[in-house]
Amino acid sequence: MNNSVNIKTTTEIELMRNSGKLLAQVFHMLDSYIKPGISTMDINNKVENFIVNDLKARPASKGQYDYQYVLNSSINEVVCHGVPKVTQFLKNKDIINLDITLEKDGFIADSSKMFVMPGASPLAKKLVEVTYDAMWAGIKQVKPGARLGDVGYAIQRYAESYGYSIVREYCGHGIGREMHEEPQVSHYGSPNQGLLLKEGMVFTIEPMVNQGSAKIKNKKDGWTVVTRDKKLSAQSEHTVLVTSSGYDVLTLREEEKYPAN
Repeated sequence: MNNSVNIKTTTEIELMRNSGKLLAQVFHMLDSYIKPGISTMDINNKVENFIVNDLKARPASKGQYDYQYVLNSSINEVVCHGVPKVTQFLKNKDIINLDITLEKDGFIADSSKMFVMPGASPLAKKLVEVTYDAMWAGIKQVKPGARLGDVGYAIQRYAESYGYSIVREYCGHGIGREMHEEPQVSHYGSPNQGLLLKEGMVFTIEPMVNQGSAKIKNKKDGWTVVTRDKKLSAQSEHTVLVTSSGYDVLTLREEEKYPAN
């Protein structure tokens, strides 16, 4: 496994850093746009226009695996891979994950963010908050000499301490010139197990956390994944670089700060 993980050069890291900053701008733009009443296709089209025309970049998801859209829009019980629709409108109580990729100068950044509508329940808000914090619990384990099991264990322990469950069928992944590279980054695991992290590795950390059971099922469209028990699911994702002393979040957004250790 170790030999197949692509260690990025200084030049490649700077290009990835730029892609990550551009992707963060997409989410910043969406902060003032996402509200009840707009359709998921409206969001898709807004994002495509912004990436192509404002940022002069490429929406990397479009055309990948024959996917027609620039993002995944996963509402409420949708775990991941929700497909934008003209007929699907955000409601006042919804939570929605928008998962977006962007390629600039040959390098891809990947991130997702939860948007919480004004009428969402306290239980929904709590799930979103814990999922975000679980992602950061994993990110904070990243440094040379740590192992991927440390990352997965931290995420799993945090989410499960609130009674939630971790989806195991999907994982984070290495990223660079390709959207999906080695290694696979599980969001559960055991300390001191798995791949040894080295400076220059870049991968996503993107836990999917379910309010109820971890069990999921695929819908007939071939894309959309939902919780079997129809309870809520949330996800948070960043693209992370292993630095000489720890980590750097390449897709960090304007409103975010690195949490205290």
